[in-house]
Amino acid sequence: MASISNGFWSRAISEVMRAHEPEATAPSGLPRVAVLLAAYEGMSWIEEQLASILAQTGVRVTIYISVDPSSDGTEAWCADYALTHSQVVLLPSSGPFRGASRNFFRLIRDVEFSEYDYVAFSDQDDIWYCDKLVRAVSTLHTARVDGYSSNVRAIWPDGRRILVDKAQPQVEWDFLFEAAGPGCTYVLTQRLACAFKHLISRAWTDVQSIDLHDWFCYAFARSQGFKWFIDPLPGMDYRQHASNQVGVNSGFRSAIARWRKIADGWWFRQICLTAMILKVSNPYTGGASAAAAALSTVRVARDVRKCRRRPRDRVVLLVVCLLQTVAGRR
Repeated sequence: MASISNGFWSRAISEVMRAHEPEATAPSGLPRVAVLLAAYEGMSWIEEQLASILAQTGVRVTIYISVDPSSDGTEAWCADYALTHSQVVLLPSSGPFRGASRNFFRLIRDVEFSEYDYVAFSDQDDIWYCDKLVRAVSTLHTARVDGYSSNVRAIWPDGRRILVDKAQPQVEWDFLFEAAGPGCTYVLTQRLACAFKHLISRAWTDVQSIDLHDWFCYAFARSQGFKWFIDPLPGMDYRQHASNQVGVNSGFRSAIARWRKIADGWWFRQICLTAMILKVSNPYTGGASAAAAALSTVRVARDVRKCRRRPRDRVVLLVVCLLQTVAGRR
């Protein structure tokens, strides 16, 4: 899929625009996208983020904002912004959420999707390219898939810019071990969004322990038979700063932080919790005994090619499994 040409995308976008817009002068025929934006202490960036979403071409967007109680005036600012922008809806205060994941789960549970064709996730601090959503919509329509994500271009205050490549071919069990890229690139069909909403509502108490909503969403989609496409072209600038809950995996400090999460068992606990909530039968999370855990770790080491998409990540996973086996823990 990564080799699809620019000509394909031009034809695909034209096709989806014709399919959704019977009359060129009728904006009501454009695809309708609900954008779910979770905010917290976002005054430094949220205005630019909202402007880039409202500037999307070829789609009609409605932005739903849920603000985790903040000390910098984010909620009051969003309330004023919503009063002057009819496409923006601020949900009533419902926090504290103590994390973006639970804030997104609130948005998924509380926003009604029936009047939208697609649902997208948004952070508060990025900059979307103007064709981000129409490109996603065209892909979902043309490739006949239900979930979309893409590469991003990470940017830093000092001017650094790098492509974050998450578009390696999907493998059998990758959804248990990683997300499909940053959640702020996710766009779902109404069918997938409604199915995910049903799961979130039904397992509300359990999902409060899920720390990464994007990883969990991808796991849900793949485990339930929905098809997913990871776009090799970036659709946005992914801003990196000290307040990122989860930033791009680049640099020594980031590598150390992620290594600690793996080493202290957090990563494997999230894998087991995801498999439990989604009832995913797999070779890697069964059994609570020390012997069963050790056997599962050995199986992961054996199957790294089935568990991670990127070769570098497979090497890291193999090393982690070997160290955990030597240490006698998981």
